[in-house]
Amino acid sequence: MEIKKLEAVIEAILFTMGESVELERLAYAIEQDKETTKKLVYNLIQKYESDNRGLKIIELDGAFQMCTKSDYYEYLIRIAKEPKRHVLTDVLLETLSIIAYKQPITKMEIEKIRGVSSDHAVNKLIEYNLVVELGRLDAPGRPLLFGTTEEFLRSFGVHSLEDLPTLNSEQLEEFKVQAEEEIQLKLDV
Repeated sequence: MEIKKLEAVIEAILFTMGESVELERLAYAIEQDKETTKKLVYNLIQKYESDNRGLKIIELDGAFQMCTKSDYYEYLIRIAKEPKRHVLTDVLLETLSIIAYKQPITKMEIEKIRGVSSDHAVNKLIEYNLVVELGRLDAPGRPLLFGTTEEFLRSFGVHSLEDLPTLNSEQLEEFKVQAEEEIQLKLDV
């Protein structure tokens, strides 16, 4: 098959699926090896970018998805009903960051880090499709394990968990001091 036709097939698959498609599945569909398929997808990404199209192809942890460029969101809402925007409170963001950095993690481990019950926060994050149950820990009571989803990657604009920012030792020490001060304030009250 010629390159243009292979690109058109990839484009059709990504458009039709509406969600991310793993490189292996794309390669299987177009009957090419993974390296060739990856080059074709990257070529499409470049074409969409250079042609200044309303769509783009993004990479999410070894998978690819076609989506609308955020630059054109304001035009979309003129036609479509504005989608419900999920508000991530400080509690939800704190819980989500713990899950993102420590996954797979149990609710009890989250609560140990936060120092308070996290049932509501974890349930909201599941409802927003940012967190998912990954299975159960092989331990007494078989607690559920939680981790982040592709929607998390998409929402925060990262390609994989390795792209999450890391904290240096000075920032960690500063956070520890702030946490100790908060605890002391609570004890004084």
